[in-house]
Amino acid sequence: IPRILLAMLVGSGLAGSGAAFQSLFGNPLATPDTLGVATGASFGAVLFLLLSNNMLLVQVGAVVFGLVALGITALISRTKNGASFLMVILAGMVVGALFNALISLVKYAADPSDKLPAITFWLMGSMTRATFKNLMMCIPFIASGLTLLWLLRWRLNVLSLPDDEAKSIVPNVRSLRNCVMVSATLCTAAAVALCGQVGWIGLLVPHMARMIYGSDNRKILPASLAIGATLMVVIDTIARSILAAEIPVSILTAMVGAPLFIGLLRKTGGAEL
Repeated sequence: IPRILLAMLVGSGLAGSGAAFQSLFGNPLATPDTLGVATGASFGAVLFLLLSNNMLLVQVGAVVFGLVALGITALISRTKNGASFLMVILAGMVVGALFNALISLVKYAADPSDKLPAITFWLMGSMTRATFKNLMMCIPFIASGLTLLWLLRWRLNVLSLPDDEAKSIVPNVRSLRNCVMVSATLCTAAAVALCGQVGWIGLLVPHMARMIYGSDNRKILPASLAIGATLMVVIDTIARSILAAEIPVSILTAMVGAPLFIGLLRKTGGAEL
């Protein structure tokens, strides 16, 4: 039961944050992975895994460095005319590369007989840390982030508009954007802290929801949460039952996600993305 609940939380958290980032930046490639948030959160979690096995500290470290990564990406991509799509993605790639280097540094400093194998396996993605105790530490972060995104889901339609139009509808656009970014980062960081880097969920699921429900975020966000939770439970079940030894979740998400995404591109020609 804890493992199924964790898979549902992780799937819904990553899918919800992906949908929020894509709507916020108006970019179909803006996800926790491409913005450097997932990598920054991974570095924070890995750093505290090296220093301590306290899961609360790991959660806090993942959240803090996830926010730091997002802040650096936003700062780099900001120009006089606002943040362009290309600048956001390029800034996210740079920040992700930086935190990947820091993760490699932590792995280099880790004890090769104890800490290093644990960190390496954790980075590949796994639900083996699923216990009721860890769930109780994870739920407040993901639940608070998803609750805020749920309450603000209709405002995501406003945030996807140009700044002038958005300000005419919602005066405090900057505060609203910051709230959405922090909420999405909370979901991502909490998921990363418990099960490592799980790619493709935040990128693929929002596109699937958009193909079904169009561009209305009031429908896209709930659909993304449901599809993400279902897909993650299915993938985790396959990961632990297809072979005698458990397969890391990130391997299966990439093997499933890449062909599905290619299929979506071929079917829509990129028009729905």
